Amino acid sequence: MPNSKGYKSKTRKVLRKRVDERCLSLKVTPLLHRYRPGDRVVIDIDPSVHKGMPHRRYQGKVAVVSGMRGRAYILEVKVGGKVKQVITRPEHIHPWIRSVES
Repeated sequence: MPNSKGYKSKTRKVLRKRVDERCLSLKVTPLLHRYRPGDRVVIDIDPSVHKGMPHRRYQGKVAVVSGMRGRAYILEVKVGGKVKQVITRPEHIHPWIRSVES
């Protein structure tokens, strides 16, 4: 039997919530945050929301907001030597905070 090659194949561990997050509903505050073009964000896929979910290869990547398309954001992600455009909804992104080590 050949392996299935669907859009969400091999995501059993990548698209999984931690045990302490399972009973929590979707938080409203991150959805109200407005990003401007040029802001840096981290793509963090929320597996409980299927709409506007980016591909699993972009999980954990830092992207730059380049615009909006309806409720979704257009992100530019550097993968290898290329810059790719990813269209995703605000449930799957959060602001990038650079940790400064002293």
